[in-house]
Amino acid sequence: MARILIVEDARLTRRMIGQILRQEGHEVLEASGGLQGLELAIIGSFDCIFLDLLMPDIDGREFLQILRDEGLKIPVVVITADIQETTREECLNLGAIAVMKKVLKPDILRQGIKIAIAAKETVR
Repeated sequence: MARILIVEDARLTRRMIGQILRQEGHEVLEASGGLQGLELAIIGSFDCIFLDLLMPDIDGREFLQILRDEGLKIPVVVITADIQETTREECLNLGAIAVMKKVLKPDILRQGIKIAIAAKETVR
């Protein structure tokens, strides 16, 4: 199964997503903010990152930009309550492979993982 990093400042959302992914058999690490998530992303080996867009330390856009600047090719699925098309396009332009609306249901999370794993395979 996949090794997944969840970067989300809302504990309840982070735990809910983590619980669903663990039930699917994935190894899950959690970060409560963008800076902690970046530290883990840089030193870890992840198949996928689920990334919140709005966080207090650094937001998802900055996170995506730093990943790009560092040359890290980890598939990122942005999770956000912001459903504006301009936000979606911006995230995709910064390197996200998908943008999904919160609150995520198990079948939507599974779809996100499939997209991320397929993207990781094409990067290799």
